[in-house]
Amino acid sequence: MKRSERHHLKENELAHSLDRAREQFEAHKNRIVGIGVLVTVVVVVAAGYVWYRQRVEGASRTMLATAMAIHQAQVVPPTPPPAPGQPAPATAPAPPPPGSYPTEQAKLNAALPKFMEAAEAHPSSSAGIAARYEAAACLLQLGRAKDAIDRYREVIDRDGNGLYGDMARMGLGEAQIATGQYDAAIASYRELTSKPTVPTDAVLMQLGRAYAKAGKKTEAERTFKRIMDEFPQSQYAQAAKKEMDATKAPAA
Repeated sequence: MKRSERHHLKENELAHSLDRAREQFEAHKNRIVGIGVLVTVVVVVAAGYVWYRQRVEGASRTMLATAMAIHQAQVVPPTPPPAPGQPAPATAPAPPPPGSYPTEQAKLNAALPKFMEAAEAHPSSSAGIAARYEAAACLLQLGRAKDAIDRYREVIDRDGNGLYGDMARMGLGEAQIATGQYDAAIASYRELTSKPTVPTDAVLMQLGRAYAKAGKKTEAERTFKRIMDEFPQSQYAQAAKKEMDATKAPAA
């Protein structure tokens, strides 16, 4: 076959292919256009969602950072006045550093509403969950254990088996001990012993203390001994031995 004939056949084949494609497009034009529009809508919605999530995360991280700056501020007690009969100092005491607080309690009371503000503004964001956890920790430090229990449970509800969820379970157990809910605290700590996100030796230490508070000496001794046997290099090993010995000692 001559080159010119082959070229002519190819042109005819291309023309037929184009005709078939055109016919297929005309036959299914509405469907093709509809799919194209749907794909475009999906892409636009997905891009909008990503943009929105990034904006929310950015805003919540900023609010969390503001609260953390207060939480990590210096505590500078005021200079005490001179004792009775003592002369006043020749120079006035230096003013406290900017952003510092006179007491730890004052600092926690200032940080707490900022943490809650961040938590409530973006409750489902990672920074919002972290802020709620920090608020619960502040409440516990301030002696408001009952309120801390509520905040810790909210973190658990939102973060489930995530890192903050498990950390909140640790805090929850501590708050339950502070309110005399020893059996509830034991249940909280026992749930954590199988979770990899929290150091097992730390959980066992708290569990042993909860057993001791509940008057369950046998369980407490067994738990403290487990720390010594399974985690001999742990920072809690010596404390576990002391508390185990104290549990064995007869009451005075």
